[in-house]
Amino acid sequence: MTHSEEAAETTGESDVVGITQDILETMLSRMGVSASVTYQNDAVVQESERDTPPFLFDIEGDELGILIGRRGQTLASFQYIVRLMASHQVEAPAIIVVDINGYKQRRYQSLKELASRMAEQVVAHKREFALEPMPAYERRIIHLALADHPEVITESTGIGEARKVVISPR
Repeated sequence: MTHSEEAAETTGESDVVGITQDILETMLSRMGVSASVTYQNDAVVQESERDTPPFLFDIEGDELGILIGRRGQTLASFQYIVRLMASHQVEAPAIIVVDINGYKQRRYQSLKELASRMAEQVVAHKREFALEPMPAYERRIIHLALADHPEVITESTGIGEARKVVISPR
């Protein structure tokens, strides 16, 4: 058993929650952002396919768009930093999801609806359709939403930030 596996077994859920809550509150305070941090037991839907459910923290407050950034890029970076800091403090990998005013949940739903609408268009016109470039976790939502669709297939094309999902007829 590795050191991190031993640490994961000895580190309780309440330790991860408490440490992460402190990290988030400290970061927000030092940024001069007035918001409340809430731990939630249910996982954000796009992370629910994981073997171990993530620790979900929702930050609520007014005018938090600065923490979300363009297409959620700032939020993704913020979450990455929080994960690194919490994992370092508990000495074990910690899967932490940070959401802001339910942004990720709303984005997840809108991407699933977009996938369905575009699949209908592809089937109706018998022509492939490329979505706008999006981050990997958003492309994954599209792929998973259409994975069992009998009439279309999906693939990611492009490089770096220009990577996008193409929906094609089977």
